[in-house]
Amino acid sequence: MTRIDESRLNVLVLAAGLGTRLRPLTTEIPKPLVRVYDKCILEIQVERAMSLGDVRLHANAHYLADQVACAGERLGFEKVWVEPEILGTAGPLKRIYNEGYRGGLLIMNGDAYCNFDLAAFVQKACAAYEAGKADGSNRGEVALLAVDFPKVNSFRVDADGFLAGVAGRFGREDGTAATFSGISWYSDEALARIRDGEFDIREFWKQEIAAGRAPFVDLSQLHATWIDMGNPDGLMAATDARKEELGCDKNESVVEPGVNVPASAKVVHSILYAGAEIAEGETIENEIRGKGFVWKL
Repeated sequence: MTRIDESRLNVLVLAAGLGTRLRPLTTEIPKPLVRVYDKCILEIQVERAMSLGDVRLHANAHYLADQVACAGERLGFEKVWVEPEILGTAGPLKRIYNEGYRGGLLIMNGDAYCNFDLAAFVQKACAAYEAGKADGSNRGEVALLAVDFPKVNSFRVDADGFLAGVAGRFGREDGTAATFSGISWYSDEALARIRDGEFDIREFWKQEIAAGRAPFVDLSQLHATWIDMGNPDGLMAATDARKEELGCDKNESVVEPGVNVPASAKVVHSILYAGAEIAEGETIENEIRGKGFVWKL
């Protein structure tokens, strides 16, 4: 096993999903490469990660993995880990650790548009880790960033800021309710404890709680921008959020190169992907179109 320089934080962007909720858009392009206004979500996540400084970028890939690998090479990834089969979240984490990468691991999602202060999260994660070492509890060797999303809010967080349970799965039902954002940090010690063949990362959290090493939950960014862009409504919301972030008109439409929009057509607050068909004189508003589909929102 190769020992990798420990001075750089590893960042893993989860990009192996099938994108089923966005088909047929994702029939020919993986969800992390779907354009969100000006850039694909993978590139946007890379920008967020690079704001932390000198990081080592990783992604996992499964569905249309060749496209993700090509994008990763263009964006400067250390490695795109191609998975012949879906390994859940726990599998890719342990795989990176087993290959000798050290220095901690920050996890990001390839299907969520968000604008968290990652530096603040990592700082809080490291502070919780150090506090756990100092008091001998070893709590905080995992840190999870939470948002307030009432439709889900399955996290239960105790008064000290540590995960007490996940509603309907394990642990306590009392405490502060919140939703996991998909952003997390794992120390090398925690990664070493993930079992080979582990699939569901929630089972690992359960084991950590049972062992007295509850993950720290950062509740300081509950109301930051966080959008699941894995369905048409979410994709439009993510596009609107990106436009707002860049100071652009919310009603501006997104038209991919190669799409023919007749001069007589009117397009308002819509997204037109490659293969979209637009008729002469047609008015398109609040829609997403592409090859063989029209989503009216």
